[in-house]
Amino acid sequence: MNIALFGSTGRVGSVILERALEDGHHVQALVRDTGLKSHHSNLTYITGDASVKEDVESTIKGADAVISALGTDKNDALTKSMIHILPAMRKHGLRRIITIGTAGILDSKREPDKFRFHSSESNRRLSTAAEDHCRAYLMLKEAGLDWTVVCPTYLPDGERIGKYRIEVNTLPDEPSSISMYDTGDFAYSLLLNNEHVRERVGITY
Repeated sequence: MNIALFGSTGRVGSVILERALEDGHHVQALVRDTGLKSHHSNLTYITGDASVKEDVESTIKGADAVISALGTDKNDALTKSMIHILPAMRKHGLRRIITIGTAGILDSKREPDKFRFHSSESNRRLSTAAEDHCRAYLMLKEAGLDWTVVCPTYLPDGERIGKYRIEVNTLPDEPSSISMYDTGDFAYSLLLNNEHVRERVGITY
């Protein structure tokens, strides 16, 4: 499989990259750092920015599926990337995309008509990051593609435990943390089993 990967140098993205290469897939990874060198025959680095249409198209062209493990910032990085990722997927005939979101964009259990980051379940004082994630999710929802948003709780580096709980569109009860390794492993597994299409999935230990 040819995978277009965004955010490959981040914590979760690096786990996904490692797993994909171990399994023999070809990865086209968009990176900003021109100093990165490919040391794997199945890995192609494309130097650029996810907010630039041409760079996104170059990354997606020839791929079979897309994974975005991009983080957010104070400048709406996710929204700016999704504006280009979705049209590029349609242009090149791709349907499957898996993204890493945040538990804040899951549905609240206490207030079912709200996202968690809008409800009393959230302890965050600032919602800038969650709002960017939410906009990206809403764009995916309307795109008509086969998307899945993996929504981890608190995300320390941690270790690979291999056991965790998931729940569709909400967070499992009494959530704790989830390591970047188990989050990356779960997101990568969705490429292989094609489960949870058009669903947000909360994940925690």
